[in-house]
Amino acid sequence: MFDKLKSVEKRYDDLNQLLSDPKIISQQSEFQKYAREQSELAPIVNRFQNLQKINRQLEESKSILNEEKDAELIEMAQEDMADLEIKKQETVEALKLLLLPKDPRDERNVIVEIRAGTGGEEAALFSNDLFRMYSRYAEEKNWNVEVLSSSLTGKGGFKEVIFNISGKGAYSKLKYEGGTHRVQRVPDTESQGRIHTSAVTVAVLPEVEEVDIKINPADVKLDVYRSSGPGGQSVNTTDSAVRLTYIPTGIVVTCQDEKSQHKNREKAMKVLRARLYDEEQRKQQEAMASERKQQVGTGDRSGRIRTYNYPQERITDHRIGLTLHKLSFVMEGDLDEIIDALTLYFQTQALKGE
Repeated sequence: MFDKLKSVEKRYDDLNQLLSDPKIISQQSEFQKYAREQSELAPIVNRFQNLQKINRQLEESKSILNEEKDAELIEMAQEDMADLEIKKQETVEALKLLLLPKDPRDERNVIVEIRAGTGGEEAALFSNDLFRMYSRYAEEKNWNVEVLSSSLTGKGGFKEVIFNISGKGAYSKLKYEGGTHRVQRVPDTESQGRIHTSAVTVAVLPEVEEVDIKINPADVKLDVYRSSGPGGQSVNTTDSAVRLTYIPTGIVVTCQDEKSQHKNREKAMKVLRARLYDEEQRKQQEAMASERKQQVGTGDRSGRIRTYNYPQERITDHRIGLTLHKLSFVMEGDLDEIIDALTLYFQTQALKGE
């Protein structure tokens, strides 16, 4: 690890020189590329330099133990060494995490798909609650949210909502949100006050550009129709709604939120590209379970990753055994504690090679 850290430090120093070179400064694209790389290496170099400082302090303390005769100074040196060893271990562990290969998709925007599963109208209402939760979280991060497609129920819930979250590092923060989310609460429609259990599925896909995945126009069947609202009533007098079918795989994407057929087609293509890219990623990782199927599951309660228990103000992530009694805050977008814990867990698993 030390050799790798030394090479990172050397690259960081080289980048500093490049960024002060007038020729590089005059070429904005090159300058920005090097500046981004330097910014990514800075946390590693800072930690490494801190580790080197700790090692020097440990050597000084050892020399005191070897040379000093005063019992009080020896005791102080021993206490310093104990503290320094703890700091050294913490710094080494942090460096191991920083040196993990980065997911190249981490900095991308995301497309989030939320669908009502088991539980009928109550599941649809909870889909709306989750959409609001992620929207609030995005707002806290100064990210932008754009609805790409939605299907409302008569009572204001979502049978399905697909939306784009744009912001630096959005995928890195939200990629562990995919799976079945279970809710336990008394629905507004429940006259007896009984607690119901419903399930909603969430899929998180990195947004992709046209250059990332090529789609042959001949492979896409386009259908247009009039958009409809809850209950099937027409909400538009023109054929603005769009259905895209990717013929080779049968993937279907619909979009009717915009009044313009062109805008609906553009949004639908964005979702189709993301799904096809996800398919390609799964093929490249055959050893792993199918990512999107693993996330979405069947919509049944049994495949849950997280439970939201309203009567007890409790939220539990079953993958890491984390339970918090702050559900109302989480539903307002306060997700950092859960997301940070998940990130740490999966990074630790990666260190173990699992």
